[in-house]
Amino acid sequence: MTYQLILVYIASLIGIGILLHHPSRTFGIPSLLIFMGVGLSLGNGELGFSYDNIELTSIVGGIALNIIVFVGGLNTTTNKICIAFREGGMLSTLGVLLTTLIFGVLTYFVLGLSFIHCLLFAAIVSSTDSAAVFSILKSKKLNLKEQTGTILEFESSTNDPVALILVVLLTELALTPTHHISLTTVTFELLEQILTSLTIAYLVGRLCVWLLNHIKLEEYGLIPVFILASFVLATYGTEFAGGNILLASYIIGIVIGNGVNRGTVITKHFFNSCSWLAQALMFIVLGLQIFPHQLFDVMYLSIIPAILLIFIARPFAVQCCYLFFPRASWRKRAFISAIGLKGATPLVFSLIPAAAGVNDSLTIVNMVFFVVLISVFIQGGAIEPLAKKLNLNINYN
Repeated sequence: MTYQLILVYIASLIGIGILLHHPSRTFGIPSLLIFMGVGLSLGNGELGFSYDNIELTSIVGGIALNIIVFVGGLNTTTNKICIAFREGGMLSTLGVLLTTLIFGVLTYFVLGLSFIHCLLFAAIVSSTDSAAVFSILKSKKLNLKEQTGTILEFESSTNDPVALILVVLLTELALTPTHHISLTTVTFELLEQILTSLTIAYLVGRLCVWLLNHIKLEEYGLIPVFILASFVLATYGTEFAGGNILLASYIIGIVIGNGVNRGTVITKHFFNSCSWLAQALMFIVLGLQIFPHQLFDVMYLSIIPAILLIFIARPFAVQCCYLFFPRASWRKRAFISAIGLKGATPLVFSLIPAAAGVNDSLTIVNMVFFVVLISVFIQGGAIEPLAKKLNLNINYN
């Protein structure tokens, strides 16, 4: 197939997904399912086209995820960070670690996989998805008490780096089971990645802010282009230096979003459009990569793990984290425990071991698909009625 036909095909898929987006919101169907459904229904032999390239899918998904996290940082104000960094930071670090450990142990007794593979599966689905959380809170127009929404947004924006580190480490361990990784090594690598990411992203972000505020470009359209170049420089420079690219994406987004004083409106619209394009491409390519006949083989096997994650592992991990915050109300704890939305992030993370050639990795990819699907319907559908039941939504008072 020529590149012209590939571009026409991709543009057609994106167009179909966008046209279906508005009616899907009317029926409460997340955009993730719409775009992924388009790819899933048309990309596996239909219309004479078949796609199966895990490496390319992993690259596209990774780039798209970086853009989405960056835009999330651009839209995060320092006021929100000051409010949510303690509770949200605990959930995005200790919460991810506890969820991985608890869910890994639980699935070990349910799935016919080794303990390392169960931990890898758990790490992949341990983090909440920022795109899913943002879109549902916004579409439902929820204004939650006790800064609950802000904490959920902060957690979902910052928990991907820890999950990514766990996935990479466990992938290496699954490939070389005789190689033992010590807790000291993991801790040192985590600190090294965090410090590298913070340093490079902050310095590049501050330089970008200073230049844009002092040079005063006459053409406002050049401002988001310069910001895009700074984003690529900081994030992929961080990855090259051994840092965590997702953390760098979020940090430089925050620095630029709260520092640049000119062209803020055009910058916001430009990058929100980039975020939508990244989501569309990511979901469609993920849909193209998944084959329905393989999904049916693990459909029933995925139900019990999804239930264990939603009703046991996530709530228990959250309650453990909130032992450090005894003043938080039980309503707030219950809501955050119940809302651990999964989205594109676990699907992208699941491609890392698959692209590396880990045994049973394709089974994990397909199981992650069902975990995400069940999470979207159960946890996504529960947000509004649960907020009303717990009297957390200000709009209901």
